[in-house]
Amino acid sequence: MSVTSAPMASTYLQCIEETCGRRQDTQVDVHACTSCGGLLDVKYDFDPINPAQLRDTWRQRRLSDDPIDRSGVWRFREIVPFADPGSRIITLSEGFTPLVEAPRAGSWAGPVQLTVKHQGANLTGSFKDVGMTACITRAVCRGARWVACASTGNTSSSMAAYASRAGLKALLFVPLNQISAPKLAQALDFGAFVVEVGNNFDAAFRLLVEIAPELGLYLVNSINPFRIEGQKTIVPEMLEQRGWRSPDYIVVPGGNLGNSSAIGKGLQELKDLGVIEKIPKLVIVQAAGASPFYETLRAGAKDLCAVENPHTEASAIRIGHPANWKKARRALLWAGGFCESVTDDEIFEAKAALAKDGVACEPASAAGLAGVRKLAQAGKIEKGADVVCVLTGHQLKDTEYIMRHRSGEKAGGQRMQVEADLNSLRTQLKRVLGGS
Repeated sequence: MSVTSAPMASTYLQCIEETCGRRQDTQVDVHACTSCGGLLDVKYDFDPINPAQLRDTWRQRRLSDDPIDRSGVWRFREIVPFADPGSRIITLSEGFTPLVEAPRAGSWAGPVQLTVKHQGANLTGSFKDVGMTACITRAVCRGARWVACASTGNTSSSMAAYASRAGLKALLFVPLNQISAPKLAQALDFGAFVVEVGNNFDAAFRLLVEIAPELGLYLVNSINPFRIEGQKTIVPEMLEQRGWRSPDYIVVPGGNLGNSSAIGKGLQELKDLGVIEKIPKLVIVQAAGASPFYETLRAGAKDLCAVENPHTEASAIRIGHPANWKKARRALLWAGGFCESVTDDEIFEAKAALAKDGVACEPASAAGLAGVRKLAQAGKIEKGADVVCVLTGHQLKDTEYIMRHRSGEKAGGQRMQVEADLNSLRTQLKRVLGGS
């Protein structure tokens, strides 16, 4: 499959550091500024465009049978124009994820008017797919043979799937005994080669970054700015589903902070293009045991207050040295947003609140709703606010967490073992059913 219409912009890479801002050669695979080491943005010189016509084009593509248009990323290709016409696009029909009302959870959290954008509905079960289609497409354009990432789980399964789709080899660095079995199983099933190294994500990531140039590996972690380009399309898809009405708040869990950076970039570009008038406030929520970004902002520190031994049951955001923290800080400045941290107990309560609406997610996803409740109680989010929580991963991404929390007395006796006779069964069921 290839791009079927010409891009409406010229593309370049640029350092995000205000004191530098140096442009980089797009024909060289670099993930940091060659001058100062800063993070890079994919930037575009967009041609003049009619916002109403652009929205109509995107809507019309929803009726198209073209595989490219069936992607929730490439349907918005006018704002992801780095792939030249004729480029091979690696897609698994990512995106097109549901926006679901959650009134019980909203009442519990605020009350607020709550909807959830469930990225767990992507093919490999997480938001990583919308970034990976862009990143692996770029890898193919650059002639890569091996792609690699360090991961707490979701990036690994997504990379492995898209690499397999593209005919590339995938190498995965994971922290030893720190990745859920379902996520690891996904990566293995797609044929990835797995290296278990270090005791946390940050150690695995550091080693991968050091060895990747030596071995000619194409890195697909979110320091690769092309990942961000795919992930930012969560924004137009969400807003289109809302009739282009911006909510008051978009709330996202924060780990390595690529997703929040991407959402901020997407909002800013849509505003600059005139597609939207109002930028919602962006809220980033971290787990209390792994909250370096929150602590940095709270302290007003210039440098990251890294966490050397991050700990939280929400393994997808168990990261102490988030690579994209400067981009996330910039996104909060753009959107006038803020950051919060929540405990593991608060995350579990939020996950249970969502379940009462029939909405399920992995623990890290529920951190966002836990943050909404905490901020609403503090008066920082007003009652009745229009809030969209981005749920980043599928319920079955961490089944050990569910079994652990839903099997004990704290869960109200949801599991029981009964003798195989009718009287014992009757007695136990009457207890559950309240004698009815």
